Amino acid sequence: MSTALPEWFYPGPPGGWTADMLDHLPPGAPRHVELIDGSLIPRSPQTGFHMLMLRLLERSLRPPAAFMAVREMTVTLGPRQRPEPDILIVKRPAFSPKITSFKPEDVHLAVEVVSEESRERDRTTKPIKYADAGIQYFWRVEQEDGLPVAYTFELEPAVRAYVPTGIHRKRLRTNIGFDVDLDLDLDQAAR
Repeated sequence: MSTALPEWFYPGPPGGWTADMLDHLPPGAPRHVELIDGSLIPRSPQTGFHMLMLRLLERSLRPPAAFMAVREMTVTLGPRQRPEPDILIVKRPAFSPKITSFKPEDVHLAVEVVSEESRERDRTTKPIKYADAGIQYFWRVEQEDGLPVAYTFELEPAVRAYVPTGIHRKRLRTNIGFDVDLDLDLDQAAR
């Protein structure tokens, strides 16, 4: 069964959508919409794995007082780029109750939890865009045999690209300017 897209969605405005337009979508627009290369990408329904992983990260990430963890907010990377990472660690002064999108210089870490429909964007498209924007750390979390595996990356400034810093199963231990030690047991998120 397919649902027709609303009239305003396609073909979109001449020249494509822009980052500032996301704050002015019509009533009835999906709650979570990303902008990649001037195209709107509505988020599809998420799996239980995705929901539990987000809950685990949101509850377990404990950044220092200068930062805060937020979920499902966009980052404006440019006029035609406004992706929505699943989890962000941002500079605390950048947050306000009215904010709808962060600037890349205020983002310390972007995390994508991969789903079937977002695999290519989460593995290829978004990391390139986050690195180009100068976001220092990126994590990608995937499901492997029903369990989470976290791939961690750090920006290499000379080439402005991410280099891998680890592949983590069961426990994610790394340093992103502060120590991180996360138990990746999804059972604790289900409680």
